[in-house]
Amino acid sequence: MDRDWLVRFLEHRIGDRRVIRKWLDAGVMDDRAWTDTGVGTPQGNILSPCLANVFLHYALDLWFHRKWRPKVPQGEAIIVRYADDVVVGFQHKRDAEQYVRERLDRFGLSLHPDKTRLVAFGRFASENRRRRGAGRPETFDFLGFTHFCTRTRRGRFRLGRKPIAKRVDRTLARIDEVFRERWHHDIWEVGERLGRVCQGWSNHFAVPGSGRWLRAFRHRLQRPWLRALRLRSQRDRFDWRRLERMTEILWPRVSIRHPWPDQRFAVKHPR
Repeated sequence: MDRDWLVRFLEHRIGDRRVIRKWLDAGVMDDRAWTDTGVGTPQGNILSPCLANVFLHYALDLWFHRKWRPKVPQGEAIIVRYADDVVVGFQHKRDAEQYVRERLDRFGLSLHPDKTRLVAFGRFASENRRRRGAGRPETFDFLGFTHFCTRTRRGRFRLGRKPIAKRVDRTLARIDEVFRERWHHDIWEVGERLGRVCQGWSNHFAVPGSGRWLRAFRHRLQRPWLRALRLRSQRDRFDWRRLERMTEILWPRVSIRHPWPDQRFAVKHPR
C-alpha cells in the first residue's frame, strides 16, 4: 500500500498526522533485531488488517459506487469485498479491463498473479458456452467457497456454492492426526470434539444449496472415527448403525443456517 495515500485516507478520521506516521514508521522486531518496513504496513501487527481495510474502502469501494459505476460501465457492475479478498463482476469484458487500468494503477495496487483471474461467469456466460457445446463456465473461489454455475429444477440459472475441495482435504487430514494421537480417549469425548468441527463448518458453509456437500463432509468425517472405534472394540465391532446413533446424539443436524442474501437484506433493510 502507498503510505501517502493511506495517510490521506486516515486523515478523514484522525486529525493528528504524527500519530499515523509514528505508527507506520515503527518497524518490526524479529529475533531482537529491528527492521524498517519502509513501505506498506508492519506485517503481524494487530492494526495492519484494519489499515488495509480502510485503504481499500476509499481506494475501491467508495470510488466504485459513487464515481465509476454510475458513469463508466456499459452494462451492470458489482463489487463484493471482504478485507483484501475482492470479487468484481461486470456484464462486459471491456468494462473489467478498463476498471483494472483506471483504479489499481493509480494507487499502486497490484493483483496476486496466482489468485487473480478474469473468467466468464453467470447466466449469459452459461448460455453462451452451452450454445457452443463448451460445457459449464469456469469456477472461482471466494471466502472458502467454490462458486459455480448451475440450474434450478425449472431450468433457470442459479449460483452454486460448495466448500473448496482443498480446504476439506486439509481439515480431514488434521482430523486423522487427532485420531492417531487420541484414539485411546473416551469415545464420547472424541465424538463431542468432532461435533464441534461439524458445528463450525455448518456455521460458515450452511448456505442454500450446500446441504449435499455438508452431508458428504459429515460422512467423510465419520470414516476415521469408525476406524478408531473398530480398533478399540475388536470383540464387539462397531458398525454404521451404531455410529449413526452416536452422531445423531453428538453432532448437529445438517440444516441451512444462512438464507439467500436478498432474504437477509429484506429483513434488515425493509423497503
